[in-house]
Amino acid sequence: MSEISWTAWAADPKAPDFSDVIYERCTRSTGGSVARLTINRPDRMNSFTKHTMKELMVAIDHANQDPSVGVVVLQGAGDRAFSSGGDVAWEADRSAADWFFDVPPNHVVRFSNQPVIAAVRGYAIGGGNHLAYTCDMTIAADNAVFGQIGSRVGSPADGYMVRYLIRVIGAKRAREMWLTRRRINAVEALEWGLVNAVVPLADLDTEVLVWCDRVLDGSPTCVRILKAVFDQEIDEMAGDVRRTAHLIHPGFGQSAEAREAQQAFFEKRPPRFWPAPDGAGSTAT
Repeated sequence: MSEISWTAWAADPKAPDFSDVIYERCTRSTGGSVARLTINRPDRMNSFTKHTMKELMVAIDHANQDPSVGVVVLQGAGDRAFSSGGDVAWEADRSAADWFFDVPPNHVVRFSNQPVIAAVRGYAIGGGNHLAYTCDMTIAADNAVFGQIGSRVGSPADGYMVRYLIRVIGAKRAREMWLTRRRINAVEALEWGLVNAVVPLADLDTEVLVWCDRVLDGSPTCVRILKAVFDQEIDEMAGDVRRTAHLIHPGFGQSAEAREAQQAFFEKRPPRFWPAPDGAGSTAT
């Protein structure tokens, strides 16, 4: 049997023009291609905005329309971060309607007809973390760090993006990750079941293609059916998107508490959420 080889990663001339996303493709010598989507905002820790998410959705749609693509790889530019989640400056400007109607980042994975593999280098924090754990599989470099940060920066995560983690690592670990914001390294992530494999940073690209090869060895139609069956679980959860936050605190995004969280982030200081014992000095109500 001949050894499997891959073409070099190359831009797809038929792909749309993107500013925040790089779309590349490589092809296996025995058939089947992989589409690689790179969040290309390294100066912002590959954080995303509404524009970034729209481009990712368009890129997924392009992969969906390419009959040669059997796997999608999602990564961040550079070695520092997979993604640090929503850009805090962008989130600070969002209206209550934006919070309710914006498409959750996890929908990128749900929108794909093909399995999505997250290739995680460096930080996968906040939206970057739950984007990675929603992917069908996650391969981490040994420099990866995972964690949530929303309650520290005034970003009220809601819907299945929170609940789905219970299916991945269990209720106690999921609550620990979301409520305490404790960050875990790649080895812990593997022990928790948050990732499928951990490899040295220099070997990540090679390892990801090994996993892609395993997927491509399956019947393309059967793989697509399996992906759709697994995603039905997400569909059952998706009805509560953004609803709980609005029931608990309508208009939270414009509250003093949210502003204090965002200002503390920009000023690189701990947020002051709680009033002093005598009620003086409160910055968040």
